[in-house]
Amino acid sequence: MTSDFPIDRRRLLQAAAGWSALAAARAAPARDLSGVTLRVGTYKGLWRPLLQASGQASTPYKIDWRELNNGVLHIEATNGDALDLGSGSEIPSVFAARQKSSVRLVAVTHEDLNNQATLARKDSPIRRIADFKGRRVGYVRATTSHYYLARQLAEAGLSFSDIQAVSLTPSDGLSAFARGDLDAWAIYGYNGQLARTQYGARTIKTGVGYLSGNFPIYANPRALDDELRRAALGDLLQRLQRAFAWINGNLLAYARAQSAETRVPVGDLVELFNGRSGDYSLGPVTDAVVRSHQEVADTFLKIGVLDGPADVKPLWDRRFESVLRLPAA
Repeated sequence: MTSDFPIDRRRLLQAAAGWSALAAARAAPARDLSGVTLRVGTYKGLWRPLLQASGQASTPYKIDWRELNNGVLHIEATNGDALDLGSGSEIPSVFAARQKSSVRLVAVTHEDLNNQATLARKDSPIRRIADFKGRRVGYVRATTSHYYLARQLAEAGLSFSDIQAVSLTPSDGLSAFARGDLDAWAIYGYNGQLARTQYGARTIKTGVGYLSGNFPIYANPRALDDELRRAALGDLLQRLQRAFAWINGNLLAYARAQSAETRVPVGDLVELFNGRSGDYSLGPVTDAVVRSHQEVADTFLKIGVLDGPADVKPLWDRRFESVLRLPAA
């Protein structure tokens, strides 16, 4: 009987401490953030219209939106002190770890992997990855498409040396695909959807089984070290967390908001959302997230993309873990 008491008491104390932390976070004095301007990187059709559509856009600070449509640019801008917050996949930040860039990863989103796809032209005889041998295959260097294409090739007994690999930006890749300058294309986002709906591209494989689904949010260490900007970043991450949760029950509203900015037809976006690999969410840094990221780095080293090992753990920063674990307000 007596041996059970300390365990129960310890659990009660732990629970009390947890509720105290939550109460303290809720009761923290509000800071005046009206003089703060956050420089935030966004992709066309993503965070900016998402916050507006989900009712999360009325921030107590200003946001200077900067459209940068790949994660490499987000990393470079953050490292060069031109962004306070950005986002991308695990891949650009592997190179950031190798180069010891001035960037920290403070949260992670979980997004659709069916829209990370390897496509073939409708008139191409390509039916499987093994058919890529000798073909002109587009991809975006240092992004998810680089990573999953490398894994898909390896699985088929091929490598980049077996194909005519062409590194292009997403928009340039779409133009090249439309002209017939590419036989196949590893691409993500609305450019891939346009290739399917406007040019009849066929999906050979998706990112499911090749990508973790973790998409880090990048932060500027200078902003993290500034009390007011750090508070504004914490607030923005919570707003984004609520907005990502909102998407799952409001796909049509989000499609309309995205369409207004991307010009992709609403019906195409709804079709894309309906075929998603899982629900959208935003959460804190976890041990599993860090392990997944290290696996990506190790794979890139193994296939010769990196010139040496990259330790990703120092990039991950958990200072927003508590606010992202709070119950939604």
